Amino acid sequence: MNDEKRTPPVLDGDERATLTSVLQWQRDTLMMKCAGLTDEQLRRRAVAPSGLSLLGLVRHLAEVERSWFRNVLNGEDVRGYFPKNAAGERTEFHVEDADPAESFRIWEETCARSRAIVEAAGSLDAQGHFGEETYSLRYVLAHMIEEYARHNGHADLLREVIDGVTGE
Repeated sequence: MNDEKRTPPVLDGDERATLTSVLQWQRDTLMMKCAGLTDEQLRRRAVAPSGLSLLGLVRHLAEVERSWFRNVLNGEDVRGYFPKNAAGERTEFHVEDADPAESFRIWEETCARSRAIVEAAGSLDAQGHFGEETYSLRYVLAHMIEEYARHNGHADLLREVIDGVTGE
């Protein structure tokens, strides 16, 4: 699998540069795992009995980016891109009729907004709130790296089952 399009992480930088570059590496990895697939392949739930698909992961991570960066850190009240259904279930993983181009556009725009919020923060000690909890930008960046890394592991398995492509 080609990693030309991934932004290399900073290997010898300060804490902020290291955290933000590793997070971007993880974002780029997800895009790499989805590259070159058809809409149907992106929607495919390839690892039974799981309902996960690559497109569902992209949509989920758009929601995670929105929640942590815009709502928690920036104090906005941005509602979900993929609202809950009548039964109150999250719908980002329901991709049968989802438009991959629209889903990727939402995710990419959300990532860009997240990067702008991080860039505007005075320091890694900048804080945001969810309910009674306080979170530092440092924590949110570390959490997002973990979130992407976990889901990129899922993406590895999905992609390998879909077309046999493997790689970091």
